Amino acid sequence: MALSMANTWPLPALLTWALAWGLHLALRSGYSSLWSLALPIAVGVVMSLLQQRIWRRLVTGLGFPLSWMLSSGLGGDSGGLSGIASWGWLVPLAVLVVIYPMKAWKDAPVFPTPADALNQLPEAAPLPPGARVLDVGCGAGHGLQALRQAYPLAKLHGIEHSRPLAWWTQRRCPWARIEAGDMWAQNWTSFDLVYLFQRPETMPRAFEKARAQMNKGSWLVSLEFAVPDVTPTAIVEADENGRPVYLYRL
Repeated sequence: MALSMANTWPLPALLTWALAWGLHLALRSGYSSLWSLALPIAVGVVMSLLQQRIWRRLVTGLGFPLSWMLSSGLGGDSGGLSGIASWGWLVPLAVLVVIYPMKAWKDAPVFPTPADALNQLPEAAPLPPGARVLDVGCGAGHGLQALRQAYPLAKLHGIEHSRPLAWWTQRRCPWARIEAGDMWAQNWTSFDLVYLFQRPETMPRAFEKARAQMNKGSWLVSLEFAVPDVTPTAIVEADENGRPVYLYRL
């Protein structure tokens, strides 16, 4: 269980930042300022190398030095912590936790679907007018907008764990029905196509859920990440960069 939590993003980054700051504070009083900065930065670099994706490496490794520079600049103290500087850099993190609650950390962060990424879907997965399409983890609604462009006659639905994001997305996409809730607890039986832009480690679970709940002939569609050891029914390109969209017909 401890290992599972340690691998749940963004916990590795948060733990690395906390460790780096603790080391910095411990060394600052007894050692030169160079060592009190160099060693925590080295910890961040080492921990970042354990992450598989480049953006996670950057977030993990740059968290301490960026927060230290911001704290130092705000407080005017070369030690990096004084007055508002000791907590001011945490404000964006607190806002992120409110928008992106801890229960959703095991799923994907808020990465938008490119506007034209799903335009080729109707050729590989044609749907009748009025088909029910679900975007799981719909975030700020970019995936729903791409789905509407691909399937203008479909009935679009979205589910998002973050209540603030669900509220915002409902107003951005009034033509869709947005639900605030857990995508894994939702029943997918009534949907003809389920779209997700998650992360590689959640794909096996999503595929098993689709096989258990969705009707024969319905579709599971994933941007960029495939289901391991399962041959997709079709693959189309999302953009000029060649990012794939994987389609699985149940």
